[in-house]
Amino acid sequence: MTNQPTSTEDRSYSFDRGPTGALLLHGLGGTPVEMRTVALALARAGVTVSCPQLAGHSGSFEELQASNWHDWYVSAEIALDELRRRCNVVVVGGLSMGAVLALMLAARRKADVQGCALYAPTLRLDGWGVPWYARLFGLVQQKWVANQFDFAEREPYGIKDPRVRALVSAAIESGDSAKAGMFKVPGGSMLELRRLVNEVRRRAHEVTQPVLLVHPRQDDRADLANSFWLQRHLGGRVDTVVLDDSYHVVTMDRQRDIVAERTVALAQSLEAASAQRQSSVLKRA
Repeated sequence: MTNQPTSTEDRSYSFDRGPTGALLLHGLGGTPVEMRTVALALARAGVTVSCPQLAGHSGSFEELQASNWHDWYVSAEIALDELRRRCNVVVVGGLSMGAVLALMLAARRKADVQGCALYAPTLRLDGWGVPWYARLFGLVQQKWVANQFDFAEREPYGIKDPRVRALVSAAIESGDSAKAGMFKVPGGSMLELRRLVNEVRRRAHEVTQPVLLVHPRQDDRADLANSFWLQRHLGGRVDTVVLDDSYHVVTMDRQRDIVAERTVALAQSLEAASAQRQSSVLKRA
């Protein structure tokens, strides 16, 4: 990792700072750009940051369609392994589907993940901006059937702030998926998200690490009930922040600074707890 943000052809980037690390995962059909505000705040606080591009993303519709949730998870796990080689404390954060992947990493890699930051976690697409007929997609079980459908981005694009929304809209119209994410998400990818969610629901109680939950009350894609479910079923301490002036993409919307500040606070608290444990061990030795 380097002291400056690095950008590769796949649009991943990182900041090399101290021994506490943060792995930030973008949403389904999204891009690492979504995590920029949080990543910069963490880097300024001395946290090493990795924002990988997930498998199948920032390319073509067909590339995303050909990938599955196991591919997304593996790319997140590879980034975690790289970060662990540098850091002894790691927070895994994610937006929407990225938050679900973060929970899977926390459940499967308990020794390597010390905390989670979940931004508008999406267990169900049930926000006020989701068309009622889209929920009928829940009846689809086969991927070849799911791929007969696609889910197009629509106003307000998960953004309440009109200035930021205009920037997102312009990026979408440019057709550059590396900047704006996918304008359309394949139905097969939505089915893969559901399969990932089902696995995480079964393992939610295994997540005993401290969790920061940030969810907007006015989420247009995933109702606040998604986070309420996690509050009830996660196995450890949960700190919940309900935002009152944002839509779904909380890492870019009006209250993105609150999201960043609370994530920095989580990373610093985990770093302090680790230092205290090490000090206690040395005193006993």
